[in-house]
Amino acid sequence: MNPNPQSFQIFLQSPDLQIPTQTLTLSPIQTPTLHHLKLSLFPQTLPSLFFTLNGKPLLDSTPLQFPPLSTLILRIRTPGGGGDGGATGAESRDCYLNMYAEKKPDKVDPYEQRLSKFLNCALSNEPLKDPCVVDLIGNVFNKEALVEALLGKKVPKAFGHIKGLKDMIPVHFASISGKEMESQATVSGPRFQCPITGLEFNGKSNFLALRSCGHVLSVKALKEVKSSACLVCHVGFSEEDKIVINGNEEEVAALRERMEAEKAKTRVKKVKKVKKLKNGEEEGVEAARLSGTKHGIDVKGGEKALAKVEGNGKVGNGGENVKGGSNGPAVKKFKAVDVAPANATKEVYASIFTSSSTKKFKETYSCRSLPLGRN
Repeated sequence: MNPNPQSFQIFLQSPDLQIPTQTLTLSPIQTPTLHHLKLSLFPQTLPSLFFTLNGKPLLDSTPLQFPPLSTLILRIRTPGGGGDGGATGAESRDCYLNMYAEKKPDKVDPYEQRLSKFLNCALSNEPLKDPCVVDLIGNVFNKEALVEALLGKKVPKAFGHIKGLKDMIPVHFASISGKEMESQATVSGPRFQCPITGLEFNGKSNFLALRSCGHVLSVKALKEVKSSACLVCHVGFSEEDKIVINGNEEEVAALRERMEAEKAKTRVKKVKKVKKLKNGEEEGVEAARLSGTKHGIDVKGGEKALAKVEGNGKVGNGGENVKGGSNGPAVKKFKAVDVAPANATKEVYASIFTSSSTKKFKETYSCRSLPLGRN
């Protein structure tokens, strides 16, 4: 039994100073702190020495309130560095400057990146919601976000091939059972699936969009059920109607090449149509010029009024010669006098269509005189 109840015993070790384990009987009154304990062991205060208990460094001002038979370890604090073991004085500053000179990019999980393409709009990065559209190379968009970008002319260069609604294909997604009634804010993860196989639209399986009807099916469904019609609405489709959604680089390159070929064919058709319309307009103008429709005269009435050119170059109703002869038909130049109504004065009727008649009135700057001979 300890004769002095206020005293207690502790163990002291110092591997750094190669001191064997010692048993010390201490009194809190004589040595209230570790600083006093250090002075009792060493005549001179050594700031490089410090105590640890259970691996935790202790300050010199720590009071001696330890459980009896505790083991204190006396260690030496080595000078230099920040105490973390990272600086030995042998390295130069260049290694630290080079370490932080170039920031290494954060590695992105490829699956997470692919999952984001299947869950979010390619333009606004918002969760996909109906109505949705795809472009001709397989990117999926919220239709509202894409239309707003087109109206505001804020479409990024990566989607520069989208010029209007003709470059969008409306698609129909099959919602996962139980999630179509939930709020968009509470839905997490994939919301759509293949209506045939039930595979989720999450990037793990390949999906196709059919241009003919807009339904989105998994590639596995089209492989297992070989058909040339949609498995949902039974609308026929061809191989060119298949658009791979969020495909790899090779699939996107093939879709882009097909898109450029279709646009080239469309441009050629437009050029041919414009040329055909121009030729038709020229023919219509020539016909109007010859028939007199330019002046509001009926074509049939003009045909009856105009004489038919005979093979010998003579006009049948008037006997006047017309240039051209039998080698090439010639047409008499239109004159309003020839088609004047029966009860109309030819000169007056002709003055409606021409202003070449000479004036027989003497005019001044203030009035028009009577005809000559009546003054």
